[in-house]
Amino acid sequence: MSEDVKDAGLVAMISSILGGNKRADTIAPPPLTEVPPTAPTNGFEQVAAAIPEAAAKSGNAPAENASSAAPAATRPVEKPVEPPPKIATTPDGKQLLPAEAIADLVLGELRKLEDFPATGVSVTVYGYRHWNAMITFAPFSTSFHNATRFRQAMPDLVFKLRRFVELEV
Repeated sequence: MSEDVKDAGLVAMISSILGGNKRADTIAPPPLTEVPPTAPTNGFEQVAAAIPEAAAKSGNAPAENASSAAPAATRPVEKPVEPPPKIATTPDGKQLLPAEAIADLVLGELRKLEDFPATGVSVTVYGYRHWNAMITFAPFSTSFHNATRFRQAMPDLVFKLRRFVELEV
């Protein structure tokens, strides 16, 4: 396959990912970040809930006063649940995100490209009103040809993301 055909395919793929030729005023901003769960589970709650049910089925249900006599270290500690942080927006509807979050967005979009390295890539977001992004590669993480393709894809990606995201200072 010739390099021109590969490059045309790459441009088509990036264009389809970023919305192609759709007009900016008709596009609603997509959700850029998922809201994290309010209380991460480590499986302890499921195991703790299953133990009393299993004991009740076997006929060895513990007495209620026995559970109050248990040491405090064995009882699960309940922490207050904090609401998820609200995402700030600008008057024109753009999301205000810190530089690290924007860098993660850029890196996530770049990872969708063919032959993008799994490790050894760093994205730095800089600037203020018109923020920009810079990509750097660790030695031997990718070829020169692929690094050039990824660097050429960055300006279009940043241009598209600027429509939805503003850098928080």
